[in-house]
Amino acid sequence: MRAVVQRVKEAWVLIEGEEVARIGPGLLILAGVAAGDGPEDVAHMAQKLAHLRVFGAEGKLMHLSLVDLQAEALLVSQFTILGDCRKGRRPSFEHAAPPEMAERLYEDLAAALAGYGIKVATGRFRQMMEVGLINDGPVTLLLDSKKVF
Repeated sequence: MRAVVQRVKEAWVLIEGEEVARIGPGLLILAGVAAGDGPEDVAHMAQKLAHLRVFGAEGKLMHLSLVDLQAEALLVSQFTILGDCRKGRRPSFEHAAPPEMAERLYEDLAAALAGYGIKVATGRFRQMMEVGLINDGPVTLLLDSKKVF
């Protein structure tokens, strides 16, 4: 499982011009499920995301987590972050999980984050979405639950 994490002042998702999700200060999480991922990857990623210290406090730039601040998370499925661009000119998605498995684990990740007391908004799986954000910092990190490729 791979996640691109952005600290945001706010973030939102539109589908066909309709807003379907919005958060205030927190994390925008673009998550991709890799072939071979399972419940242990979900648990690892949820724990890492919930406790990742990327918010400033007490004069320190990276001191508090989502859990510490009771901040929000916007989780958006994004299989393209698993694209392998090392060869040729077109990304290969051979490392991405099949859609049925990916959807289940994506939903499990949302539930696991909520289990930490985090308010979680989500995009819609397998939908064309417009994702907007006001980046805070900017702070952008890449997390992997294990080596993807």
